[in-house]
Amino acid sequence: MSSGTQQKGGVPVMVLKEGSQRTTGADARRSNIMAAKVIAEILSTSLGGPRGGMDKMLIDAFGDVTITGDGAAILKEMEVQHPAAKLLIEVAKAQDAEVGDGTTTAVVLAGRLLELSEELLDEGIHPTIIIDGYKKAMDYAIQVANEIAKPINAEDKNQLALVAMNSLSSKIVAEARDYLAKIAVDASAIAVEKVGDKYNLDLDWIKIEKKKGQSLFETQLVQGIVLDKEVVHPGMPKRVVNAKIAVLDAPLEIEKPEWTTKISVSSPQQIKAFLEEESNILKSYVDKLAEIGANVVITQKGIDEVAQHYLAKKGIMAVRRVKRSDIEKLAKATGAKIVTSIKDMRPEDLGTAGLVEERKVGEEKMVFVEQCPNPRAVTILLRGAADRILDEAERSMQDALHVIRDLYREPKIVPGGGAFEMEIARRLREWGRKLPGKEQLAVLKFAEALEHIPTILALTAGLDPVDAIAELRRRHDAGEFDAGVDVLSGKIANMTKINVVDPLLVKTHVIRSAAEAAIMILRIDDIVAAAQTKTGGAGKSKTESGGEESESKSE
Repeated sequence: MSSGTQQKGGVPVMVLKEGSQRTTGADARRSNIMAAKVIAEILSTSLGGPRGGMDKMLIDAFGDVTITGDGAAILKEMEVQHPAAKLLIEVAKAQDAEVGDGTTTAVVLAGRLLELSEELLDEGIHPTIIIDGYKKAMDYAIQVANEIAKPINAEDKNQLALVAMNSLSSKIVAEARDYLAKIAVDASAIAVEKVGDKYNLDLDWIKIEKKKGQSLFETQLVQGIVLDKEVVHPGMPKRVVNAKIAVLDAPLEIEKPEWTTKISVSSPQQIKAFLEEESNILKSYVDKLAEIGANVVITQKGIDEVAQHYLAKKGIMAVRRVKRSDIEKLAKATGAKIVTSIKDMRPEDLGTAGLVEERKVGEEKMVFVEQCPNPRAVTILLRGAADRILDEAERSMQDALHVIRDLYREPKIVPGGGAFEMEIARRLREWGRKLPGKEQLAVLKFAEALEHIPTILALTAGLDPVDAIAELRRRHDAGEFDAGVDVLSGKIANMTKINVVDPLLVKTHVIRSAAEAAIMILRIDDIVAAAQTKTGGAGKSKTESGGEESESKSE
């Protein structure tokens, strides 16, 4: 029944607010599964290696264009209305935040799990049984994943670079993947911290700065912080060695009062006195900075022209309107304290750096802060021919850095190219057939869903998917658990030999995210949608007079 009216003894009883829509049981599930399938279908073509993965062009309400093949970016830019589709997007965002890669795979797998669960529902199997089967399959799949994973040495840069390269190979930047992977690994090796026998890579230490011009191969790793700003005054030094840096969250200007003020002036002397007082205040700020020994000033706020003049006279380099995130990174790198009151500054609040220099990058100037006391601060300065390429390069670099962080967290790898999913599916089938009752049907569907990943890879590589899956099954049954789809040669090959590997952490997270998303959507058997609120006074009085009751069931 779609409305909220119930009959009791011939008298209609209004339970839900007028205009509410209610969908229950099979219809509710079908609607949710359909929405999830559509999202999974959209993303499925962007799954695949350097030859296979297609990109999407997304145009927002303002006409801004994003071209990407990154699952998380696609879902972020898409404006989705259906609540079940939104749930799936939330899952993808969580996957991206936690491990930074595998978002496309997680959504495609969740969509396939739901599609196959529909077949079981049509056969009359209760959702609770399917949910239990999926839970058991998920736990067993993660157990098998840990068994087949190979440990690596987290200190071996070559091994880390191979995995990072594999993450980059499905992106627009695939042509420069060797070079970019090496930069990502070098940056991570500087920023990583060893605590006991564990590694901790805080990605906040690695700043990514983009500058249009030249090619991706001109991308460089800078040991220190690069600011996309220029020195504020031409009379200031452009290069400061042994810098003493004041990092401010305070303006070097006279701020206007927040309330409206009027000043009555009766003679020119009063204006002169007023301007001189302003000038004296600014001079006192600059004198204070010079007194405590600062020769570089970097502030989040503005610097008045008068203050610029005094700073230049004192030979102090200054940079203004620097982003808050950069100010925080600078403070960590140079050992400075972020100061909000210039009057109370002390010499110990200053940070230090071996060199602060303004350099020309492309057509614009940037400020480089190098040889910082905390050597873990690094900047990757990305170059590229166009803004769209730079944006995608930044997303790709973030993915590569996340993958390296995952390997530091858990230094284990599994074969890529669909080999991992095929092996888990094979083991799940063997185990599932021994289960009693109808749960085994759900476990077998879970195995079938996992095989959907190599099927898509085969499709995007131009292989016949039926032949490819048959060949993969044959090889995995014969004990070749590294056999997967080589998208470059368009053949089935040993993934470990051609260095197509993924971090174990990404893969186990994909399985967990996809299964939990499918289970969450399967649990819903009742959708109650409130009437769209009307704007204006009439709508308001209606809400006040009739209290709204909503009803939602979950099994």
